[in-house]
Amino acid sequence: MTDVEARADQARYVEELTDIEDDFDRWYVEVVKKSGLIDDSPIRGCKIIKPYGYALWEACVNYLDPQFKATGVENASFPMFIPRANLEREADHVEGFAPEVAWVTRGGGREFPESEWWAVRPTSEAVILPAFGRWIQSYRDLPLLINQWNSVFRWTDRPRAFLRTAEFLWHEGHTAHATADEAVERTLLMLEIFRAFLEEQCAVPTIPGVKSEAEKFAGAQRTYTVEAMMGGKKWALQAGTSHYFGDHFGRAFDVQFLDRDGERKYIESTSWAVSQRVIGAIIMVHGDDAGLVLPPRMAPIQVIGVPIFKNDEERARVEEALDAALGALAFAGVRTKADWSDQRSGWKRNEWELRGVPLRLEIGPRDIAAGAVTLARRDTREKEQVAVDDLATRVPVLLEQIQTDLLARARALLDENTKPVDEWEEFEERVAANRGFNLIRWCEDAACETAIKERTKATSRCQPLAGEPDPGPCLVCGREATGPRWVFARAGADGVAGLKVEGRRSSAARGTGVAYPLPRETFDLRPSDLRPPKGEQCSPPTISAPSARCRTRGSARTAGGWRSSSGRRCTARGPSRRGAASGSWTRWAGWPGR
Repeated sequence: MTDVEARADQARYVEELTDIEDDFDRWYVEVVKKSGLIDDSPIRGCKIIKPYGYALWEACVNYLDPQFKATGVENASFPMFIPRANLEREADHVEGFAPEVAWVTRGGGREFPESEWWAVRPTSEAVILPAFGRWIQSYRDLPLLINQWNSVFRWTDRPRAFLRTAEFLWHEGHTAHATADEAVERTLLMLEIFRAFLEEQCAVPTIPGVKSEAEKFAGAQRTYTVEAMMGGKKWALQAGTSHYFGDHFGRAFDVQFLDRDGERKYIESTSWAVSQRVIGAIIMVHGDDAGLVLPPRMAPIQVIGVPIFKNDEERARVEEALDAALGALAFAGVRTKADWSDQRSGWKRNEWELRGVPLRLEIGPRDIAAGAVTLARRDTREKEQVAVDDLATRVPVLLEQIQTDLLARARALLDENTKPVDEWEEFEERVAANRGFNLIRWCEDAACETAIKERTKATSRCQPLAGEPDPGPCLVCGREATGPRWVFARAGADGVAGLKVEGRRSSAARGTGVAYPLPRETFDLRPSDLRPPKGEQCSPPTISAPSARCRTRGSARTAGGWRSSSGRRCTARGPSRRGAASGSWTRWAGWPGR
């Protein structure tokens, strides 16, 4: 096949894949499905991770688990259900997770009283800390360093594969310490492990930093993060977090120990995690118009063998040569696979490009005659002929070169699109144009942070740990900002993009300002939502938005807002209890484009 024919074949095979520059979101959705990573699930908000996608998660586990254990961490397993009373013991924690919690309200053929509901774990502090209270008696029991590999559930109606699904894979580390210094040291140690993992294994450079008060983990004293820049829109992704809790959870769950001085004290605790979201980061940082581009250290298959032959006689010779070549590579520690499927060689080339395999090894009768094979790089599509005898030494070097080049390319993306900004007009323009990370002076007043988010949709990502003091006027209010600059940027997956409308609150929650909805009563509303199915009612909602407009069935959206079938404009502000009681849904007035 000539180069012209090969390019024509490639165009045919990838023509259905959306151009990454035209529609990055659609490209992502198509790539994760067509490359065999993900499939849809019958459970709302959840995805099926197929073997090829799960192999990427196994690569995460295989790297991180030994790293954790090298620092003294041990693995354990805790129940997936949390008693309601446990979850309610820490107010900030439960309030932060209330909209996302799914509850078990019935079992064994009977309804549970509300006080006996079980939460499907959104995170495990409320089940692990009580166990720590039983295991820790004195300073001799500290530090206690525990990790568990599991999945958690956080209610969402708009899943995005690997980035935001109701159930997702992760690990969660939990540690208890005698002193604050030890706990902070552990928090930063785990953050460094995450940074090294993302950079060295995933070829994803990050900015380590500390989160703002508004963005930190519910119940944490400080949250540290590693922020990555995605390709396409150049939005931010929170790729891993490490939380310092102080003695906050120790007090909430009454975890005390007898210290060396004979006094009883509360433990200082930490929690830290990365999730399957790192797979999404790999896809979005390295992918291109042809599909995935996997870093060799993470790739389930590092070299795919593509045989080329025309008849049975050639096939026998090619099969023997390909088996020998891949066998030599496997002996050298390279992960290999041969594609003997009943497909044309052009289809195979483009299928494995779509799936992101770093190297393609092609061998046919002419290669056999020359005592060589053809290697093609996925990242650059460069080809080279390599003598069969040199494969076991050349391929590992080439794989490391690909790994290095991918990191360099990703670092260039981050560096070239991170810029100090001192003028509001420039900041607003950069955010609107998706031009990356903005380093701004911020006085750390929550009102200024909220103003930025409401006016531009950019959020505070972190204050870089490596940042230098750079005093000057706050970008928003003009007051003096004394510390290092903060990173502000758009983010596509950290939170729920729409407004949570929560159903009836339990009697235990009334008067606390915390809602505990049943899953069937939680709606995640967005501009694209359709009206409820005929006959469906929704309970009186609690809306935590600055304003709202309601519409009843039969209303229509116009340039002037929602209007009923009679033409009357609905101008309700705040929770429309009357409208909700009659079966209407509510919408926030601040939708994009309104």
